[in-house]
Amino acid sequence: MNGHEDDDDHGAFAREMADVKPLDPPDFVVHDLPRPKPRPRQREADEAAVMQELLDDPLPEEGLETGEELAFLRAGYQKRYLDRLRRGRYAVLDRIDLHGMNEATAEAVLLAFIEDALRRGHGCVKVVHGKGLRSNGRPKLKVMTARLLRRHPAVVAFASCRPRHGGTGAALVLLARRA
Repeated sequence: MNGHEDDDDHGAFAREMADVKPLDPPDFVVHDLPRPKPRPRQREADEAAVMQELLDDPLPEEGLETGEELAFLRAGYQKRYLDRLRRGRYAVLDRIDLHGMNEATAEAVLLAFIEDALRRGHGCVKVVHGKGLRSNGRPKLKVMTARLLRRHPAVVAFASCRPRHGGTGAALVLLARRA
C-alpha cells in the first residue's frame, strides 16, 4: 500500500458520507445509582466474636454462694464509681428480670439488653437475676450474670442492690458511654 491508495480510500469514504445526517442524542440521561452506605463489617465481626467469647468462656463458679453480694470494678476506674453504685446514687434508666429463663436464654437476653442500653445511652441499669433458691444448690442465673458482666467491655462496675431494691437477687450495672 502506498500513500495514494490511503488518500483515495479516505476521499471515497468522505464522499459516501457527505449526505449522512448524524443521529440526535438520546432524550434520557443515564444517572449513576446511589452507592450503598459503607458498613463496618470488620467491627461488626469483632463485636460478634467478643459476644461469642463471653458466652463460651466460663468463669470458675466455686465460691459464689446464694447470699453472696456481687461487686466488680473494671481496672482503670476510680473506686468512687463502685461506692456510688452500691449506695444507689445513679439513676436506674432500665431494668430486666431474668427469672424463669434457662441459662442460655438468659445469656442472650442479657447481652441484647446491655447492647440496647448502650445504644440508648443509658448509664445505669438493673438486672434482676434472683438468688437461686430453686436452683438445686447453685444460683445459676446469678453466676451467669456475674460472668457476663465481668467480661463485657462496656461494663464499668456492678454491685448487688440494697436490700430494699432486691438485695443479692439483683445488681446495678454501670455502663461506659459509647463514643
